[in-house]
Amino acid sequence: VFMALPLVYAVMQAFKPLEELFIFPPRFFVTNPTIQNFKSLGFLISNLWVPFERYLYNTVFVSVVTTLLYLTVATLAAYPLAKHNFLGKKFINNLITLALMFSSAVIALPQYIIMSKLNLIDTYGAIIFPSLASTMGIYLCINYLQTLPDSILESARIDGAGEWYIFWKIAMPNVKPAWLTLAIFSFQSMWHATGSVYIYDEPMKMLPTALSQITAGGVARQGAAAAVALVMMVPPIA
Repeated sequence: VFMALPLVYAVMQAFKPLEELFIFPPRFFVTNPTIQNFKSLGFLISNLWVPFERYLYNTVFVSVVTTLLYLTVATLAAYPLAKHNFLGKKFINNLITLALMFSSAVIALPQYIIMSKLNLIDTYGAIIFPSLASTMGIYLCINYLQTLPDSILESARIDGAGEWYIFWKIAMPNVKPAWLTLAIFSFQSMWHATGSVYIYDEPMKMLPTALSQITAGGVARQGAAAAVALVMMVPPIA
């Protein structure tokens, strides 16, 4: 119930008329529900000089591609670090753990310089590639893979299974909670990514950026802003 309250409140806000949004003391539930907020949002969207579908496509494309690539990179990197012994393994594991301590603000400047040197500014790659460098997914998968008994993998090797077969058919199905959790976190993060640091060309901007621009018109657009909050909340929950 505690976790559901903010979600219910967001739904209530989206259907409140403008006068109820600013009433004091604020009311949790809507008294006179209306869909005017969504109509206002539709009107604002229809007046964009870049089609709304373009912003939506940008965000969906980046979210899906990044999630799939990140799952692939994280699981492929975690498997040998969890189930194989090689020179430098401990150092790499420590480096991955250490990297978790750095906030995005600390690495923002060097990331921008790298993206600029690679001529990736105003491209999807400027948003996708930095996201793949996060070590959280690798750290999560390593910890799950370490719980998988080595005897299962050894049995597969005795039966003649190769490393790729063991990875895809044995390791991954047994750590499904890890990569499913990672998929949710990755998609949610990218769905709300604005990409404003790297994207300046209007047709390349993400959906959150476009929606924040059209609802930044003061009090009159707060109803549309409430509708935006609900619209942006639905896909990650789904």
